[in-house]
Amino acid sequence: MDVDHSSNVGGSGLDACLEYDMFNPAELSVADVFARLATELHDSDGVDETVDAVVEFAVRALSCSHAGVVFVARGGRPEIAAVSDPAIRTIYECQIDVGDGPMVESLREGAVVHIPDAKADPRWPSWSELVSGFGIHSVLHLPLAVTDRRVGGVLSVYSTAPAAFTADDEAVAHILARHAAVALSSAREEASLAQAVDARKLIGQAMGILMERFDLDADRAFEVLKRYSQDGNIKLREVAQQLVDTRKLPRS
Repeated sequence: MDVDHSSNVGGSGLDACLEYDMFNPAELSVADVFARLATELHDSDGVDETVDAVVEFAVRALSCSHAGVVFVARGGRPEIAAVSDPAIRTIYECQIDVGDGPMVESLREGAVVHIPDAKADPRWPSWSELVSGFGIHSVLHLPLAVTDRRVGGVLSVYSTAPAAFTADDEAVAHILARHAAVALSSAREEASLAQAVDARKLIGQAMGILMERFDLDADRAFEVLKRYSQDGNIKLREVAQQLVDTRKLPRS
């Protein structure tokens, strides 16, 4: 499967997990399947690999034709995190651009949106025409609830067959969405923490340069960086990066 988040699934442990007749009830219980999924998501290296695993698992677990994940970016704007096919990216983009559609509603209301046949749904005519043009009929959007009050994204699954998703499919998708919400929230927090650590290291390097060059103590060196940041309306990390790269402070 060609996953585009733009992403690259690569050889994740999920592939090996899926090869063991993962969805054969004679081999594994549903609980076992999702226990394995939880392990794979926990072991995923970063946000990209985690979201790829979610999309790949959704396609295989629900026997759907396509899947995708949208995040809520800063400012509340939806951001496409991963798609199994370029058509899904196009479908997402159109909804994001106009601020309307079933994915947007799921994200805004924190509710499941199930469309048995896009071609026959009258609520979003432009969306219905676009989706039907890709040969997609059944659509299911599930919110990725980070907390009871905050939705961090949406998991979407699609099928080329009408009325493809049964009540059992929706129940499985709910479980997957809960696992995905926890895993993705954790991965994003870890990524933010890593960026913060990197920023502190960079600022420390810049302070060291100032301390050595101008015989300053640490407090004074930090004040110099902060002043350049404030005067130039530049992020402190960017001021530090420029100093480390060029050995010069930005012009104020």
